[in-house]
Amino acid sequence: MKNILSTLVLGWGLSLCLFAQQPKILNQQDTGYRGIWYSNEPSNDEYVYKYSGGLATYPANHYPFSIYVPEVDKTFFCYGGADPSGATLWHMISYYDHKTGRVPRPTVVLDKETDNAHDNPVMNIDAEGYLWIFSTAHGTGSPSYVHKSKKPYDIAEFERVHVTKMRNGKRVEMDNFSYLQSWYQPGNGFINLFTHYETKVVPGQPSKPRRTIGYMTSADGVDYSEWKDLAAIEEGHYQTSGQSGNKLGTSFNFHPITEGANGLNFRTNLYYLQTEDFGKSWQTAQGETLDLPLNQVQNPALVKDYSSMGRLVYINDLAFDQAGRPVILYVTSKGYEAGPANGPRTWNTARFTGSDWEILPVTDSDNNYDMGSLYMAPNGEWRIVGPTSPGPQAYNTGGEMVLWISKNQGKTWKSKPMTSNSEFNHSYARRPVQVHDEFYAFWADGNGREKSFSRLYFSDKKGNVYLLPTQMDSDFAKPMRVKSAKRPRND
Repeated sequence: MKNILSTLVLGWGLSLCLFAQQPKILNQQDTGYRGIWYSNEPSNDEYVYKYSGGLATYPANHYPFSIYVPEVDKTFFCYGGADPSGATLWHMISYYDHKTGRVPRPTVVLDKETDNAHDNPVMNIDAEGYLWIFSTAHGTGSPSYVHKSKKPYDIAEFERVHVTKMRNGKRVEMDNFSYLQSWYQPGNGFINLFTHYETKVVPGQPSKPRRTIGYMTSADGVDYSEWKDLAAIEEGHYQTSGQSGNKLGTSFNFHPITEGANGLNFRTNLYYLQTEDFGKSWQTAQGETLDLPLNQVQNPALVKDYSSMGRLVYINDLAFDQAGRPVILYVTSKGYEAGPANGPRTWNTARFTGSDWEILPVTDSDNNYDMGSLYMAPNGEWRIVGPTSPGPQAYNTGGEMVLWISKNQGKTWKSKPMTSNSEFNHSYARRPVQVHDEFYAFWADGNGREKSFSRLYFSDKKGNVYLLPTQMDSDFAKPMRVKSAKRPRND
C-alpha cells in the first residue's frame, strides 16, 4: 500500500509539474495592436532605467519578427503584445495584406505569463507554408515553447509542438532556449542560433551564469540536433545573425570577467563566423575553418578589438552585400549607463572587403539600445532605418526614426526624418525576411521613463510611416498613415 501511495504521489507530482509547464494557449483574436512596455535596471537618476520603453520587437538578438511571402502576397509578423491592462506579455501574430492594404485583428497565440520583453516571440515559415512561433525564455527561470499553425499561411489557430533535441545520444525534451534567431533553408530545414546558460566557475570568484552561444538544426522543426556551441569566452556573448542563400553568418561580442561588477554590462569586441554547409563547419570571413567553441579573447574570428580601446559594443544587425559579403551594423559607447556621460554612441558599419574589414562611422545617437536595421539592395545601395535622432525622452531608449542611405558602401550617408515631434520614443526597427517595399521596417513606441501604452508601426521603403490600429471594430482595417506631428493617444 505504501508503495502504491508513493507511486500515486509521484505520478501526481509529475502531472502537476507537466501541467505547470503548459502555456495558456489562447488562439483568439484581439481587439487591436498593443505592444509590451518593459524596463531594465533602475538607475536612480533622471533617466530612470538603463533601458526601457515600447519593446514589442526587442531584442536585437531575436529574429525574425516578420517575413514577406510572395506566394500569398502578405507580410506576416509577430510581436510582444500586451494584455489590455498591460500587465502580461501576449505572443501575437498577424499579417499585412499587400493586395488590400489591410490588416486583420491580430491573433493571441499564448500568454507568456511575464512582462519581460526578453521573452518576446520570433517566427518562421517552412516550405509548406506553416507558420512557426518560437516563444523564448530569458535564462533558465521560465520555459520556452514552440507552436505551429494548423493550416498553411493561416493565423487563426496554433497548436503546441513538443520539440526535442539530442543529448548524450538520447532524444530529450527541449523546453528552454534564449535569444533565438531562426533561419530556414529549403531542402535543409531549420538552423536556429540561440543562447543557453551554464555556470562559469572562476577560481577565487563567485560562480556566475555564462551566456554560451550555439546553434541547432532540424529537418522538420520538431526534432533537433544536439546543441553545438560557437563561443564560450569568459562570461559569454550576445550574437546577431544574418543569412544570404545558404550562407549564415553570426556576429557577436563578449562579456569580460570584471571584478566587483556585473560583466554582462561590459560587452566589448566584435567577432564574426559563418557557415555554408548548414552548420557542419564554421569559418571566418577570410575562409579559415575554426575548431569550436571559441574560448580565447584573441582568436581568428576577431573583427575589431574594442576592449583595448575601453569601448562597449552593441550589435544591431548583420546583412550581406550584392557580392555575398557580410556587413555588420553596431553601436559603440564608453559605458552602459544611460545619459550623456557615456557618449558618443557611434553607429558603425564593418564591411568585409574580401580580404579585410573596413570599419566606418554612420552617425551618433543618445542611448546604447538605439537599435536599427541594415538593408542591402542589389544595385549596391545601403539603407538603415533606426532611431538616431533624439526623441521626447532624450537619452532613453529609442528616439525619432530616420532613414539613412549610402551609395558608396557606407563612406557617406544622407538622412531623411521618418518621425518627428513624437509623444514617445520609437525603438527597435526590424527588417523583415524577404522584405517588401510596402512593409519595410517594423517597430513600436513607448515612454522611455515611465510605463505607458505602446503602439506598433511599420514604414515603406520611402520612409512613410503607418500606425497599426490600436482599436478595431471590424475584422479588418487599414493602417493609418502618420502625416502630422501629433500621434494619436490611447483613450
